[in-house]
Amino acid sequence: MIPLNLRITLIIALCFYFILILYFLKMKALELKYTLLWLLAGVIMGLAVIFPKLLRRLTKMLGIVSTMNGLYVLCIGFIIIILMALTSIVSKQTVKIRALIQENAMLEKRVREVEEELSNGKKGVTNTDKL
Repeated sequence: MIPLNLRITLIIALCFYFILILYFLKMKALELKYTLLWLLAGVIMGLAVIFPKLLRRLTKMLGIVSTMNGLYVLCIGFIIIILMALTSIVSKQTVKIRALIQENAMLEKRVREVEEELSNGKKGVTNTDKL
């Protein structure tokens, strides 16, 4: 059983958690698809705190002796899921950044070649004018 004072503290922390997520969404610091992952984690944690019987049943199913240990396992599980999602996002962004860097390098090379052609063309025109 989760002690009453801990439940109240966790409910207050969850309220701040949701306010923070909605604030980040409003300020466009988080995209909606990532916000949904954080909101889902908060809702499930809220259900576990508000309805401790669900948490107790889950801990018994998993063979965990203490409800508090079950709460910690649940938190660690969510952290691992979120870390995996963020790692996936970082990996995709790395591939995109690498492709953009390569494309930028090719464009810079092309610009240098065009500038060289233009400067060689101008020099050729000025040399013939002098003759």
